[in-house]
Amino acid sequence: MEKILIVDDEKHIIELLKFGLEREGYQVLVAHDGYQALELINRESPALVVLDVMLPEMDGFAVCRAIRGDTRTREIPVIMLSARGQELDKVLGLELGADDYVTKPFSVRELMARVKARLRRSSGTGPEDRRPVTVNDLLIDPERLLVSIEGERQSLTPKEFELLWFLARRAGRVFSRDYLLEQIWGYEYTGDSRTVDVHVRHIRQKLERLPGAPQLIETVRGVGYGLRS
Repeated sequence: MEKILIVDDEKHIIELLKFGLEREGYQVLVAHDGYQALELINRESPALVVLDVMLPEMDGFAVCRAIRGDTRTREIPVIMLSARGQELDKVLGLELGADDYVTKPFSVRELMARVKARLRRSSGTGPEDRRPVTVNDLLIDPERLLVSIEGERQSLTPKEFELLWFLARRAGRVFSRDYLLEQIWGYEYTGDSRTVDVHVRHIRQKLERLPGAPQLIETVRGVGYGLRS
């Protein structure tokens, strides 16, 4: 039974999510603040974290940053949950490594779909999809969660890794932002294309930061993104 951690200080939200998740067969853990959340994550190693932004003492952004900054927890999927609907907050959550961002009020059914999709993506899709991929000087090994360019290992968030791996296995092809949202996030995404833009920008910053480094991810105006073959 997979463990899901809910981090929220609103009792009715916790009860709502707990009921929905337990009905789907998940074991639910609950934390009411950021410090308690990190303690539970380190002790229980949940399969996924549903993380509210507005928390006492340590907010959800700080918790997400701590999760991604620890090698023991950085692969755990994080779905951020917040009453904030401003674009800046969504971008910040994604930039800190969140896999998804849901704005309150939300549909429990939609959130359950996102949880299932995220867990399905995290569990892998079969042995044929786990083979290393090499594109020019770029090596991606999903079994070791390794990304290296010119022999230098790079550190990517789980979602950045998944997006890069998707593009690398289809190097030379260009995909629309909507298609990438659907394929990488695993459901019909209700947000906008900025989600993909943020992740592409971060991948570029990490892989193309050396002076004279070639541009790996190509932007085709009016179409989308692709990895140069």
